[in-house]
Amino acid sequence: MGKIGDGLDKAEQQVLTRPVPKSTQARVRFLVKQLKTTRAVAELLGVSQRSVERYLTGQRKSPPKPISDRIEGEVRRRWQPRVRQRARQQAATATGITVETRAQFGFTAAPGSTDDARLRRITEHLPPDYAARLFDAHAAGATERQLEGIVAEGLQEMYFKDRGRRAQGLLVDFTGIDYIEMDY
Repeated sequence: MGKIGDGLDKAEQQVLTRPVPKSTQARVRFLVKQLKTTRAVAELLGVSQRSVERYLTGQRKSPPKPISDRIEGEVRRRWQPRVRQRARQQAATATGITVETRAQFGFTAAPGSTDDARLRRITEHLPPDYAARLFDAHAAGATERQLEGIVAEGLQEMYFKDRGRRAQGLLVDFTGIDYIEMDY
């Protein structure tokens, strides 16, 4: 996943109302409850069914780091789906999404203006229609470049063109992302 996809995932983690289970036993118990069988969890994690049973009963408390990371990742991905969906729906229809980034911004503009790309730090609230497009593209498996295009368009309209009040012919080129954080 790229920086924008990771930023969306991190923002989604912020809307959770309960903490994710911390112990391996609690995490595996949650996965078994979700997937219904220890065999399905074993296939998901790439371990034996007996290992899953040991984690479930508490006989084995600390799996190797790669397996521990897989368990944690799968639990985080499945934790509180209705809360996540409700927050995405709220952002896509009413509240929008806030983007904070430091990236290279270049321009295609009228003659006489400087169009050299330079590093800028921008925090801007994007309206719900951009949030909806971003969520839909992320869910559909869009590439990082496609997600960048949606964010660039939103920043272009809201920040650089001031909601259509200035710089009518300006086109923003959004590259070289140093970091990006999102909140909704």
